[in-house]
Amino acid sequence: MGWIIFNIQPFFMKPYMNYLISAISILLILFGIEFNSSKNDSSNDIDSLTTIKLTFVGDLMCHTPQIEYARISDDSLDFNPAFREVKPFLENSDLTFGNFETVVLGNGKKYSGYPNFNSPAEYLEALKKTGFDVLFTSNNHSMDQGKDGVISTLEKIKSFGIIPIGTNTSQRERDSLRIINVKGIRIGLNSYSYGLNGRKLSSSNDFLVNIIDTTRIRKEISKLISQKVDLVIICFHFGEEYSRSPSEFQKEIVNKTFNYGADIIIASHPHVVQPVDFFYNPKARIKKGLIAYSLGNFFSNQQWRYSDAGLILNLEITKNNYKDSLWISKVSDIPTWVFKGDTKKGREYLIIPTDTSLARKIQDFDSEKHLQKIIEAYDDTHSLFRIQ
Repeated sequence: MGWIIFNIQPFFMKPYMNYLISAISILLILFGIEFNSSKNDSSNDIDSLTTIKLTFVGDLMCHTPQIEYARISDDSLDFNPAFREVKPFLENSDLTFGNFETVVLGNGKKYSGYPNFNSPAEYLEALKKTGFDVLFTSNNHSMDQGKDGVISTLEKIKSFGIIPIGTNTSQRERDSLRIINVKGIRIGLNSYSYGLNGRKLSSSNDFLVNIIDTTRIRKEISKLISQKVDLVIICFHFGEEYSRSPSEFQKEIVNKTFNYGADIIIASHPHVVQPVDFFYNPKARIKKGLIAYSLGNFFSNQQWRYSDAGLILNLEITKNNYKDSLWISKVSDIPTWVFKGDTKKGREYLIIPTDTSLARKIQDFDSEKHLQKIIEAYDDTHSLFRIQ
């Protein structure tokens, strides 16, 4: 059993230094060596309280229209404009997470959307520039391009200095513990999918994608706890598509996982927002943990009610370094809506914060024309955010 321990890079470094550190960190990770740095540099003085901010979003899809809207020329793509209105809410967190529900095969293969995704590397480049640090990669589309697709996706994600959780290039990597150290708070993570759209992993390749197996989940959480992590975060890809309520299967897996010692559970797959709520568990490090059954679609081409909306979930975690206690000190949300159409800049997708005080400030499209949908998306999403 090895450790894969990551720390987050300084956001103020020049671009060439970021790429250099990313390359060095990947080499160190491959050889099981700890690599330490920090995204938000702070004083070396240890105060009694340390607070970090974690930001989560839902599904990062890449349907064919999204690729075409990003096309600048035959051989040039730019996904950055889609994220410009939400970038300020993502880039300043200590860690920003998303569910990467596509594959980046490369090797000149034609790009494709649903049902077998193959997306451009420029999509990952935009996610990095937007502020994403961690991508959950175990989902029902992980094997859309076979073993080569899984490995290529992981290599591309790592090349941009982003941490992938949930898929693996080898058995050694599968068996390693994922631990991220942020400002001295050690976060243990893992991610699991309910399945692979009917595809099966052979016995020789079952390391590729983490599949939900409660026996294995219990053992892996136990191993994380044994390494004295401060916080255990588990991501699940499960549930019924387009259902706004969690299924009995989701509830069963969540209850078991909290009982195994998880502190925070973030989930995806339904492509709509499901409830976010506290979970009280005396067995966990954080006695009042949190469950987000589905954060909906953050960026996709599913342009119908509920599926055109998502949720940015912000958690502040505070640790008392003297008493060695930890708790969720603040929870906040920003509902979002995906606009698709013509703006002053041309044909665009825009992920828009649906708080009307923010949306009204966006001048690139006719906000009054779409204001009703924005308000509708806000109300639909916020009604499932149970933490006030």
